[in-house]
Amino acid sequence: MVTAIDLAGEEPRPPRERLGRLFLRFLRFGLLAWGGPVAQIAMIRKELVEEERWVSGERFNRVLAVYQVLPGPEAHELCVYFGMLSRGRIGGVLAGLAFMGPGFVLMFALSWFYLNIGLESPLFRAVFAGFQAAVVALIVRAVHRIGAHTVHDRRLFGIAAAALVASLLGVHFAITLLVAGTVSALAARQLIAPALAVAVLFCAGVLLQTLAGPSAPRGIVDAVPGQQTSEPRGATAPELLASGLKAGLLTFGGAYTVIPFLQDDAVVAGGWMSNQQFLDGLALSGILPAPLIIFSTFVGYFAGGPLGAVAMTVGIFLPAFALTLLGHKVLERLIGNPSVHAFLDGVTAGVVGLIAATTLVLFRAGVTSWQAVVIFALAVAAVYFWRAKIAVAAIVLGAGLLGLVLFETGA
Repeated sequence: MVTAIDLAGEEPRPPRERLGRLFLRFLRFGLLAWGGPVAQIAMIRKELVEEERWVSGERFNRVLAVYQVLPGPEAHELCVYFGMLSRGRIGGVLAGLAFMGPGFVLMFALSWFYLNIGLESPLFRAVFAGFQAAVVALIVRAVHRIGAHTVHDRRLFGIAAAALVASLLGVHFAITLLVAGTVSALAARQLIAPALAVAVLFCAGVLLQTLAGPSAPRGIVDAVPGQQTSEPRGATAPELLASGLKAGLLTFGGAYTVIPFLQDDAVVAGGWMSNQQFLDGLALSGILPAPLIIFSTFVGYFAGGPLGAVAMTVGIFLPAFALTLLGHKVLERLIGNPSVHAFLDGVTAGVVGLIAATTLVLFRAGVTSWQAVVIFALAVAAVYFWRAKIAVAAIVLGAGLLGLVLFETGA
């Protein structure tokens, strides 16, 4: 249905769809959600903005800008937003659940298979070795893409580089991101001396911690296959809910930014899984029609079984629902405040540094042989030059097939 546009140029009015029809519309979006957030957002824009005119293109751009700054997967938040425009908060809830539903069900099933059937077969392991190398390539591309849009001056580049070093040296990400946002906000207001003072104090603290502690950097302990220091331990549903909430509130700049936070909880602090297993979860999410963030379901299942999978998924998606359903208008005004924007710019630059550090750790875990190096190199080339909607899933699946060929013939 195409809505009428007022002749005076007023904003189009979204249709008031029946709840069942609304749910099925966004369920279809969820079933076709291949190719990552860029492809998902393009699909939503094509149908709801260009074809059916629920909102104008200008309004869509403003709304998307808000969600790109706020935490959470933008495509999912857009679905909640459009559902709310059509049928209020109940419409927003139904649209969000419909969009994430297919990915959750598929990831839940694959998590069960992974843990109960296992990958002991050499054929399975060869395929997943290929998957892991491809996933590292996807994360490398994500660091570049996010950084190109957010680290656009020397100040932000310096913040990202400092966050990278601090993460590798074991500084907790919460401290790093708070300092990053503070330095950026002070510098944006031309308070150069206080900004330099905060930066110098942070660097001095990192140096003192490095000199005082012989412990391994965060995430490095389990980077080499077969060198896990202890058996993975489980986690309670409240622990996983809290971990998901924390990650969901810190995913600035897209779904890939959740990786360092969940990796810190799941591998480093919690000891719920190894880096190789974490990479397996990322690989599984890459072949599903779903936001990448759905790999949190795998982490929750691995750490706490079916209830843990639900708890982690609820935690990580809850902020995306809440920010849209309860505070979109307030947040839209807040993001227009230059001081707040500068703080969030610094946080986002810090997150880019954290993802880069996590990428180095996961590279050591997932690219450990000449076969993996070949697959990684080919996957990097593919993610940079192949722009089709199915590119992400096809690259991961293709890497798995190549892993089957290379690892089996090279064994």
